[in-house]
Amino acid sequence: MENTGFRAFCCRRKWVKRDWAIATVAITVIIAAIIIVILFFTVFSDSRNRKTSSPTFAPPSAGDFVPLTLLQSAKATGAFCLDGSLPGYHFQKGFGSGSSNWLLHIEGGGWCNSIESCNSRKGTSLGSSNYMEHQVQFAGILSQDPSQNPDFYNWNKVKLRYCDGASFAGHPESEFKNGTKLFFRGQLIWEAMMNELLSLGLSKAKEAFLTGCSAGGLATFIHCDDFRDQLPKDATVKCLADAGYFLDEPDILGNRTMLAFYRDVLQLQGVAKSLQQDCVGRMEPVKCIFPQEIIKNVKTPFFVVNPAYDSWQIENILVPIGSDPQGYWSSCRLSIKKCDATQVKRLQGYRDAMLKALSMFQRNEEGGMFVNSCFSHCQTSYSAWHSPNSPRINNKTIAESVGDWYFNRKESKLIDCPYPCNPTCNNDDYTSSVLSAAV
Repeated sequence: MENTGFRAFCCRRKWVKRDWAIATVAITVIIAAIIIVILFFTVFSDSRNRKTSSPTFAPPSAGDFVPLTLLQSAKATGAFCLDGSLPGYHFQKGFGSGSSNWLLHIEGGGWCNSIESCNSRKGTSLGSSNYMEHQVQFAGILSQDPSQNPDFYNWNKVKLRYCDGASFAGHPESEFKNGTKLFFRGQLIWEAMMNELLSLGLSKAKEAFLTGCSAGGLATFIHCDDFRDQLPKDATVKCLADAGYFLDEPDILGNRTMLAFYRDVLQLQGVAKSLQQDCVGRMEPVKCIFPQEIIKNVKTPFFVVNPAYDSWQIENILVPIGSDPQGYWSSCRLSIKKCDATQVKRLQGYRDAMLKALSMFQRNEEGGMFVNSCFSHCQTSYSAWHSPNSPRINNKTIAESVGDWYFNRKESKLIDCPYPCNPTCNNDDYTSSVLSAAV
């Protein structure tokens, strides 16, 4: 039977030259499209096969941001931030030779010592996970770039977010029951964090390094031995505090401002329960929160990174607000370059007090230290850790000094000469930020 439909379509009229040209082009385009599709699926399939069969883990680029994980298990134990929100952390998985090694870094951010200051704090990322960044960039000791972090770049790395206002050491028994909605759960947060990380592989760590900056550095002093006790006995475990060696020194008026401040924190949040109990039994509990006392009884190998002219301590311990009503120190307390000879002499006295407070620890055979003459605060979590512009002592960066100590390559107890001897220092200058705020 004749296919009349086909004839109606193709044979209604005789094709002219123009029709044949259009048909040729159309057929060519269709064939090209088919070839492209075949090639795409061939390459895609090959790529999938290569990824599946590859035995190695390719690390993300150094610029990757690490997402925030909320600690869901905290609900069961009541391990809440100041405002009652869940605490959080950022976790970046290790790879290669570092896949069984762990580095934890505790975020800093001061403390709150009153109902008013804690209420203010709970409206920030330092008191509530509701205000925490969803992603943070890992740099310095957390960097995955071997040129920036030669010894720890491929380890499992965790940044513990700080939201309790008492260096992970507050207790719920101290909470007010009169309608004030504040949660003092720092110790519970620490315990919940450890349980979570142990379940993620920390329990099988071969190497483990607890570090922290500022208030996080103080938390490292407080929790270092507990960290050691929760890990395998055959694991190498050490701790490091960066800018966490706070001094109990009088301010320029002779007042013990930091002692009084810490006393308020201890009383408000019941911190004494998290401190070394033999120390608490021997002296006023508040003195037991100062690292000079804590370090005497820490059994785990410890490294202290601290500038001799710690900019936070100069601004808040030596010359706190209210101690300089005439404004004589208004510029110097914010920038060491703006200090006159008399002020520099006073700062040298603060350096002497720092070295005296470290003198007993300096004799600790398992300890290490890097005390430079910079006017700075927290040097391990950004480029000061290890880069061409990093501060150096004896031509060694902080990263190199810490690596030598951690891996027992050589003794590493470096103390800088007095200011202004070290040209590698990038001294903080907060005067411009104050001017900007005023404007």
